[in-house]
Amino acid sequence: MQDAPRPLPVMTPDAPPPELFEDSDAAVDRLCALYDSAATFLRDRFLSAMAHGHPGHKVRAFYPEIRLTTATYAKVDSRLSFGHVAAPGTYATTVTRPGMFRHYLTQQISLLLENHGVTVQIGVSDTPMPVHFAVSNFPDTTVPQEGAASFTLRDVFDVPDLASTNDDIVNGVAGPAHDGALPLAPFTAQRVDYSLARLAHYTATDPEHFQNHVLFTNYQFYVSEFEAFARAQLADPDSGYTSFVSTGNVEITDPNAPIPHSPKMPQMPTYHLKRKHGSGITLVNIGVGPSNAKTATDHIAVLRPHAWVMVGHCAGLRNSQSLGDFVLAHAYLREDKVLDDDLPVWVPIPALAEIQTSLEKAVAIETQLEGYDLKRIMRTGTVASVDNRNWELREHTGPVQRLSQSRAIALDMESATIAANGFRFRVPYGTLLCVSDKPLHGELKLPGMASDFYKTQVSRHLMIGIRAMEILREMPLSRIHSRKLRSFEETAFL
Repeated sequence: MQDAPRPLPVMTPDAPPPELFEDSDAAVDRLCALYDSAATFLRDRFLSAMAHGHPGHKVRAFYPEIRLTTATYAKVDSRLSFGHVAAPGTYATTVTRPGMFRHYLTQQISLLLENHGVTVQIGVSDTPMPVHFAVSNFPDTTVPQEGAASFTLRDVFDVPDLASTNDDIVNGVAGPAHDGALPLAPFTAQRVDYSLARLAHYTATDPEHFQNHVLFTNYQFYVSEFEAFARAQLADPDSGYTSFVSTGNVEITDPNAPIPHSPKMPQMPTYHLKRKHGSGITLVNIGVGPSNAKTATDHIAVLRPHAWVMVGHCAGLRNSQSLGDFVLAHAYLREDKVLDDDLPVWVPIPALAEIQTSLEKAVAIETQLEGYDLKRIMRTGTVASVDNRNWELREHTGPVQRLSQSRAIALDMESATIAANGFRFRVPYGTLLCVSDKPLHGELKLPGMASDFYKTQVSRHLMIGIRAMEILREMPLSRIHSRKLRSFEETAFL
């Protein structure tokens, strides 16, 4: 009988033993050093293997890890929804790109140190780092497709493993790790890396440019409006905004600088008006449909934004509405279907007071209307999201009856998806729509039907979203990140 082939030896980088830290900056410095060492190790061995062939051994490096062990319950302000673990025990999370997430990691580790009075342990995890994600840190290095090398890549290097890249933590179905540690953060390192790669592909901008306040739209007009606003802010030295990034990672600081338009637009063109510590605003044109809305929010969620808001167009369902009226969603009829497996439709998606009041205040500022007068142009109520753009062409009795029973005042294809994924991922969410047609009352979305009032309102709409984000920016995180989004067993990290 022929002997089984011996497994190849494994080459790994030298790494210091785990160390305890009582300073968050020092802890993040160690995370950065461990990550950079592992990524550089994989990049160098990968380039060598591509130049010289199979090295005769496997090459493996590991993500860094944060680990916390506490024997007591934390005594914290009951209004704080994050920054502490639920019960005594050991908690851990793997980390990727710590340099990119430095501000976030420093914040979260600082809260752990403060609220639990113990040290955090920084070391190397036992989770391999896929070579594809490691070399993405180096712009001049790419992994070729399977078959381009003289050897099978996975025989030497670890590759992305979809079996361990999932949303089990945020979906509430993750159990303890093999060593008994519970999740410390909502996403593992490999899940984050997967989304960072997808974001660069779908938006044609690097993840580093994303800001903490994200606006979603389904209307291209808002892109030109956003660029005009961005240029005006860059011209104002007191605005606090530092640069504007367009697709293709074109970044300008001069308000008059030209922005070349890419001949091939990405699926979800994205633009960033940047401020210090990511406190600016990102606009994502997700296009039409709940699938795009889910895709965008699935991946942006790993960046842990402080809020995302939909500012798109909708069908008005009430005769009293006019084209150009605004709709502030306080509930959602979920008929989009894309999240049913992750978040059952029986789960309520609550309105978040901080987002709602910020949007209403922004409408008042931009329209110069207040109180009862504001109701003339803005309705608050249920928004229905469907997965069929031409729902009007099907038999009406069923859909119209459900819309009536739900008390829906508007219908679109994206808002419920964005809100539901915000709830699922613990990202504060909201919706302010603009009525662009009234299909139940004979006002279809046809050329030439836009009134002057409608055109004026569309111009205001984006500014209202921007003003709302600027209002939210001034709130402390403990107010924005509502306890409504947290369950009774939550990760300590936002």
